[in-house]
Amino acid sequence: MAGKRVTGGDGREEDGAMVGLPSLDLSLAFPQATPASIFPPSASDYYQFDDLLTSEERSIREKVRGIVEKEIAPIMAAYWEKAEFPFHAIPKLASLSVAGGTIKGYGCPGLSITASAVTMAEMARVDASCSTFILVHSSLAMVTIALCGSEAQKQKYLPSLAQLTTVGCWALTEPNYGSDASSLRTTATKAPGGWHIDGQKRWIGNSTFADVLVVLARNADTQQLNGFIVRKGAPGLKATKIENKIGLRMVQNGDIVFNMVFVPEEDRLPGITSFQDISKAWNSRMAREVVSLGRELLGGNGILADFLVAKAFCDLEPIYSYEGTYDINSLVTGREITGIASFKPAALAKARL
Repeated sequence: MAGKRVTGGDGREEDGAMVGLPSLDLSLAFPQATPASIFPPSASDYYQFDDLLTSEERSIREKVRGIVEKEIAPIMAAYWEKAEFPFHAIPKLASLSVAGGTIKGYGCPGLSITASAVTMAEMARVDASCSTFILVHSSLAMVTIALCGSEAQKQKYLPSLAQLTTVGCWALTEPNYGSDASSLRTTATKAPGGWHIDGQKRWIGNSTFADVLVVLARNADTQQLNGFIVRKGAPGLKATKIENKIGLRMVQNGDIVFNMVFVPEEDRLPGITSFQDISKAWNSRMAREVVSLGRELLGGNGILADFLVAKAFCDLEPIYSYEGTYDINSLVTGREITGIASFKPAALAKARL
């Protein structure tokens, strides 16, 4: 028989409590399950991956693991629930000295490709939003400057980005064309002393607070893709947070509007004159299947935010899509093989008739 609800003096229910029914303690009710506030140790090395790592790579992995388990794991569920980013954790992430990954010099760590991948895997193991923040900042913004920037640009921007005293973002995706770089409509028009950028970007991680925005735009004269470094606070630049996400909720994705944003010539990235993506669909598809199976194995607990698998299940949905990880890359591959573009907007298709 159902218990009677307790009401206060004003007749309202208090905390939804039931007479004679104690509140449920998840740790006692489900001792075999791990709540998000206590991250489980990594005890398995099924594929004997450790044997492939150097002592330096293992040391870096343990350092990253220790920091993210201590500093990120206890707070991630609360910040995920609030859809806020834990800015106070940035100095802790900076202390890892991994921003910049494989970049050598300019205050960057110069890690091996394996060590850089391991650090990202350790962060993602604890929290996908945390690893996405670093990936956008380091592997996209910083690496683009390192590969495509001038020596002066590297000297100017990379040291502070490596120390995480400034934060970067990378703006490719657009509202109407997604991450299809061949269809970008954001334009860069030559102006005295520099360029004017006009257009919109969408789903840009870190954009609402980034100090340095690496922006891809189409040269209005040549129609080639060019890259630019746009600084926070530039007149005509506006970034607005995208609300109500169901995944990667700690990541601050934004809509960016460029209205005649002036970029001096010194901030044009000379090494970007075109852009091609790579096929990386399989990894994201398999990851999606794994978290889906994990959620299923937990039964009803699989949909509770108190358990890690529910959060991972939600976080994999945007990862499956962002930067064209699955659909766009598969379609681009099909276009390269067949010569037929199946994903052009209808308006463009009609224009060709």
